[in-house]
Amino acid sequence: MSISQQRDAATRPRARGTERSVARRAELIAIGRRLFADTSYDALSMDDIARHAQVAKGLIYYYFQSKRGYYLAIVQDSVVDLITFASGGLDLNPVDRVHRTIDGYLRYAEHNHAAYRTVVSGGVGFDTEVQAIRSGVREAIVDTIADGAYGRRDISPVARMGLFSWVCGVEGAVLEWIDRPGLDRESMCLLLVKTLGGTMRAVEEMDPAHPAPAPARRDDPTAPDRT
Repeated sequence: MSISQQRDAATRPRARGTERSVARRAELIAIGRRLFADTSYDALSMDDIARHAQVAKGLIYYYFQSKRGYYLAIVQDSVVDLITFASGGLDLNPVDRVHRTIDGYLRYAEHNHAAYRTVVSGGVGFDTEVQAIRSGVREAIVDTIADGAYGRRDISPVARMGLFSWVCGVEGAVLEWIDRPGLDRESMCLLLVKTLGGTMRAVEEMDPAHPAPAPARRDDPTAPDRT
């Protein structure tokens, strides 16, 4: 699922309606984001949700059809924030843009534990919609890093697989980090940036057409000590 498709999915109401109904749906999603920020899917019943939202349970069913539909809408809405942030910063230099992307990713995981776990682990059972959300996040992160590192997104299979492998490793590391936060966010960000530098050097070794950017090169005496 592309960035634009995820943004559309997060903002599209269940049925054609007025501006008021769109605003009401968005309000329910905002409430749900707060409820599910640190609470698992199974821990909240529809009665709990309706009580916290101070609405009739039927209203939630009207907009989202089911508890699962409501939760997916919340996850999609949350992930749009992450993807939008990751794909931004076009005015920054490549090194600062990478730091911004990774820091934003960590901030999202730090403040949305349950939603982050759902996205990277596949949710409750196997859910094709959650899998599509996860694929969209990975694609956006890989494209953002490729754009900053190589100046383009149409990179070779070796380069794409290298970046994809790094993203998958980041997912596992961040899951461990939010469960056992032994590092502050700044240190965690720096660690991930440095491992990205190692990945890019490995890509260059296998595919010289994709040289590692100067900040990622160990043999560049002018490179800043950021990767």
